[in-house]
Amino acid sequence: MFTAILGTLAFSAFAGILVTALVTPAVAVASVTAQSGIGIFNNLPTYIEIGTQAAQNKIYAKSKGKEVQIATIFNENRQEVTWDNVSQYAKDAAVDGEDRRFYSHGGVDPTGVLRAVISNASGASTQGASTIAQQLVKNILIQNALQIQKSTPAATAAAQKAAIAAAEATTLDRKLKEMKLAISLEKKYTKNQVLLAYLNIAPFNGTTYGIESAAERYYGIHAKDLNIVQSATIMAIVQEPNTRAPINAAGYAQNTARRNHILQAMEVAGDITKAQSTAAQAVVESPKTVKNITPNNGCIAAIDNSNWFCDYVTKLVPQLTSLGATQSQRTQNWARGGYDIYTTLNLDLQGVAQKTGSKYVPAHTPQLDLGGASTSVEMGTGRIITMAENKTFNNTAQGGGNTSSAVNFNTNYAYGGSGGFQGGSTYKAFTLIDWLENGHGLNEYVNGDARTVDQSTFADTCPDGPFAGTYKFQNDATQQTGPVSVMTATAASINGGFISMAQQLNLCDIRNVAESLGVRTANTYTNPFDGVVGDDPETNPSSVLGTNLVSPLTMAAAYAGIGNHGTYCAPIAVDSITSPTGEKLPGQPQQCAQVVPTDIAEAAIYALQGPLGGGPAGGAGTGYASNPRDGTAVFGKTGTTNNSLQSWVVGGNSKVATAVWVGNIQGSVPLRATYISGMQAAVLRHAVFKPIEQAIDSDYHPAATFPVPNSSLLNGSGTKVPNVIGQSTSAATSLLEASGFTVQVGSAVASALPTGQITKVSPGVGSLLSAGYQITIYPSNGALMTVPNVVGNGSNNYAAAQAILNKAGFNTVSQGCAVVDPASNTVGFAVSTSPPAGTVSKSSTPIVVNIGALTCPSTGGGKGGGGNSGTGNGG
Repeated sequence: MFTAILGTLAFSAFAGILVTALVTPAVAVASVTAQSGIGIFNNLPTYIEIGTQAAQNKIYAKSKGKEVQIATIFNENRQEVTWDNVSQYAKDAAVDGEDRRFYSHGGVDPTGVLRAVISNASGASTQGASTIAQQLVKNILIQNALQIQKSTPAATAAAQKAAIAAAEATTLDRKLKEMKLAISLEKKYTKNQVLLAYLNIAPFNGTTYGIESAAERYYGIHAKDLNIVQSATIMAIVQEPNTRAPINAAGYAQNTARRNHILQAMEVAGDITKAQSTAAQAVVESPKTVKNITPNNGCIAAIDNSNWFCDYVTKLVPQLTSLGATQSQRTQNWARGGYDIYTTLNLDLQGVAQKTGSKYVPAHTPQLDLGGASTSVEMGTGRIITMAENKTFNNTAQGGGNTSSAVNFNTNYAYGGSGGFQGGSTYKAFTLIDWLENGHGLNEYVNGDARTVDQSTFADTCPDGPFAGTYKFQNDATQQTGPVSVMTATAASINGGFISMAQQLNLCDIRNVAESLGVRTANTYTNPFDGVVGDDPETNPSSVLGTNLVSPLTMAAAYAGIGNHGTYCAPIAVDSITSPTGEKLPGQPQQCAQVVPTDIAEAAIYALQGPLGGGPAGGAGTGYASNPRDGTAVFGKTGTTNNSLQSWVVGGNSKVATAVWVGNIQGSVPLRATYISGMQAAVLRHAVFKPIEQAIDSDYHPAATFPVPNSSLLNGSGTKVPNVIGQSTSAATSLLEASGFTVQVGSAVASALPTGQITKVSPGVGSLLSAGYQITIYPSNGALMTVPNVVGNGSNNYAAAQAILNKAGFNTVSQGCAVVDPASNTVGFAVSTSPPAGTVSKSSTPIVVNIGALTCPSTGGGKGGGGNSGTGNGG
């Protein structure tokens, strides 16, 4: 320390002369120049800190309950180590090769400066005379320059470039500043602290900084394990890292020359023996002796199928408030590194998701530009536990061909570059919720027909509504039409039913339900708790059927909110953070809010069991193939867009929701007309969803059943169709309109009722319908009549029976025979007719009257009724 103090005082006296001579050896040193140098030196700042240098960021995920590092992210590949974790050989190589009087001078070596001045002045060589402390100062200033952030990337790059140039400039001012700061460092820190800081900050080619990363790169070992030749080889890099790195033939030659110089210096210093020096110098540098291992930097090198999730985490950096007060500070601190990020990813389930997706959805197929993605979100927390894609992650400039991509199909544009895909019928869940919130019930019937509707009949209080013109839509070819309950419309995904529901709602309210559950169009940020609003989903009538562009992450989080009894949690990927100093910091906050009333959400889940073939609907819903049928209650919704360009399954159990998308990345190839490995492309979504759901069921142990909603949510505000059969058209119309329905009179139908009386109603009498439903009534045309009862009290003979039938309007009457018991006293009397009494039929229908007899002929006639059967003569 005394040496450092003395150095400051003494150096002030001759700094101007020596340094001026060092920097400008060809210029005569005048008294004025010397005095100027002394003045500059005395006025220079003396404060500098070693601080924490740029380092690696590490990202972790969980496997079997333990944290596992999945990726290393860095601008500079540096891992700071302690004094005891550096080989003594490396320490000796640094001192003997770079600053042999390190332990005797005070930060600046006057002897070295004088030697450099003489050498430079004589023209023998150009020497810098920089001590280890001076080199440390220079590197600290360069590192500080790299942390400069401006308002734009261009401004940042320009400012960093200028600051680095200032730190490296061969000017008098810069050299004086470096010297004085070096002296200041050695006042503040011990020699060992200065040497360790130098070893941790020194550049070793490319993005490799610090002795630990250098040892791992060039030899695949830790710095504490470096031997003599390895230590000298690594320290030979620092003066000229771009040319002396042992990575090619030229580098081997230049490094060997410098390495051997260091080995000789170590021998002279007595740190190694002559024999050790000779043996080390004999080592030939080559790929056999120097490994040159490429550092695993970035999400492209992430392990255990976590690449896409890793990339998503890095995109979240500006939102991670623990990294800084502003987005600029967060980005800057992340670039400096040293953070450990502990994420929500479940590696065990992630493996299932990625492997299943890759198995069924190939990364490339000649038939179409096929994409596939899946995301699972935990209910009650918003934690993303899986994120998989069919493409291999590759964000390099060269790319990886048609099997790879840098676009994350799971996320919105800001977090992966995807603009999303039409969600199809998965969007119907939001209409279902709004239907229930407006007092309607699941058992109400609506019109399920495919048709053309007048868009002005849809209420829409959002700014872009209402809409004019007509909208023509179709049902799937296999779907039923006509009156359909909301339960059935949900299970079978009947478009007509949901359009009818939307006509009784407000399209803006449906959008508000979607937004409350985190839905935004995929070209924006999804978190509704942030100030970033983004583009709202469209509200035109077609939006009810899922025309908005959404992402799997958005839909998984939305359905997780429904499954969580109406409490939506914004999706998060980071649980906690550890700072470069070891401080435990919070990750993304869990932001949850009750956005759908609990009873409404549970009623929606009750209906949404139907598509997956569960719950009260049972049967084979549109998503039946996605149901693992493992004893766990599941809910969800499928979606297939027009021409089957995109396909979805979104759903889950009582604890986790999953969204699976398979479809056209670009182009318009129908999935239903395309087969991948013998499987129709439109059903690949089920092959992906089912194993993921089954693995989640096994891991989370969710509920076996869902709650049953109360009767008001089942029946809602629906009204049963009153009985108007037999009434006149006007009377029936009045009663139906008074019940809240609209009425349409259909064509007259053949009936036994008098002409004009209502003989049929559609939907049928007793159906539970919503207000405003259009009921069709069908009047009778009187063309049918009812076969009367001619048996009477058992005393009508054929003539009497014939007269009764003729009077009823049946004119084609004949006699038949029926064997009867003598004790029945019906011999000679009518015992039955064919067709029997009560049958509604046309007047031209032949009627056979069966007369009782003890025996009947063996041929002809009709078949008796009301006793032993027989045959009779035809009429």
